[in-house]
Amino acid sequence: MEIIIRPKTKWWRLDLRELWMYRDLSYFLSWKDLKVRYKQTSIGALWAVFQPLFSMIVFTVFFGRLAKIPSDNIPYPIFVYCGLLFWLLFSNSLSSSAESFVGNERLITKVYFPRLLLPLSTITTNFLDFLIASGILVIMMFYYRYAPSLLGILMVPFLLLLTVAATLGIGLFIGSLNVKYRDVRFALPFFIQLLIFITPVIYPASIVSPKHQWILGLNPMAGVIDTARAVLLSSTPIHWGLLGVSVLCTMIYCFLGYFYFQKVEKYFADII
Repeated sequence: MEIIIRPKTKWWRLDLRELWMYRDLSYFLSWKDLKVRYKQTSIGALWAVFQPLFSMIVFTVFFGRLAKIPSDNIPYPIFVYCGLLFWLLFSNSLSSSAESFVGNERLITKVYFPRLLLPLSTITTNFLDFLIASGILVIMMFYYRYAPSLLGILMVPFLLLLTVAATLGIGLFIGSLNVKYRDVRFALPFFIQLLIFITPVIYPASIVSPKHQWILGLNPMAGVIDTARAVLLSSTPIHWGLLGVSVLCTMIYCFLGYFYFQKVEKYFADII
């Protein structure tokens, strides 16, 4: 029997049925990433807690105590930790997604499977780290006596979905670009280091004048982090305008990322 594999005739058709058929492979890839990440470590998954925890301590000392950066009347440790949780989910997932195609070169060149599973599996792995590190935020909320509202509980899944969508859209574009131009792997860490300073992680979005806050929304994580603090810590009312711009930009990034990915996917096995 002869089997012919052809590319999709229409790039915008996302075959969810095919992704579901390969769900076992997605589980295997995520588990492999998790095992490789914590292989031969003495404390294992607790490293997922140490990164945001020690970053929070450093930021609190230098930016909270010494630089006196405002935090919307919220204790600076919990203010910055809440932002770091979502930021690290985004930045770590973006770095992993950008390397997911090149890092699985042998798999791509030998067998067929939906290539979209590769960045999705790396995001899943980092999402597990996010869940583990969230335990510290819960403890801090008890300590500082913050309780999320019902709206906050309902908004968190939406904010996580928005973070994953933004990561996937940008990650697909950068990862596809990385297959052909390996300079991306050198430029991406520098880009992420700069991006944290135009994301309200160590400072509140309110520090920017209201008429210019929409510019922050071009970075999808700005709306996510600002809204997360609003609903979890009741710091300020939700800035719906900032969140709306972030949602719109996320949709655009997903569209552009998937479009470019579908355009060059058929060449992956040849040039990787």
